[in-house]
Amino acid sequence: REVVMRLHGKSYEEIAEAGGGILNSAKKLQSKSEDELFEAAKKRLHEVIDMGTGAIEIKSGYGLTVEAEIKMLRVIKRLKEYSPIPIKASFLGAHFYPKEFKDNHEAYIQLIIEEMLPAIEKDGLADYIDAFCEKVAFSAEETDRLIKAGVKHGLKPKIHTNQFNCMGGIEVSVANNAISVDHLE
Repeated sequence: REVVMRLHGKSYEEIAEAGGGILNSAKKLQSKSEDELFEAAKKRLHEVIDMGTGAIEIKSGYGLTVEAEIKMLRVIKRLKEYSPIPIKASFLGAHFYPKEFKDNHEAYIQLIIEEMLPAIEKDGLADYIDAFCEKVAFSAEETDRLIKAGVKHGLKPKIHTNQFNCMGGIEVSVANNAISVDHLE
């Protein structure tokens, strides 16, 4: 449905306002069990291997709750143990603000820093920390805080930025020695 909306000229913001985008994906993911997610991901992993993929990065970021983000990362950890190719896990809890934090960004940032990151470090669930630095998501200042917190928990920084706007994400990436800057459109 969302691809059709994009083909008809709808912007990312318009799709999100219509109930699509990351929040729609998060709602669907939250309802799935870890085993269901593992089986679906395992199938997709085999598809990309069959196309010649020799290594892959898998990101979380579609759970947007402590439980769902950790669930996604546990699935990725299981895939790492199962996979014949190397897999790297990226924690992208800072992908979008959940509806309940729309007007309280600081509370969600604190949830990531105080609950998600310690749990991820404790169980060795991710290799990288990523954040979506965009007007519809996290500011450059928020991204900087989150990336720095991830580094303190042993994660290497990656940043999504400049997909729709130029707002300081490149500078944050360089200042934090990010190993990649993604979605540069």
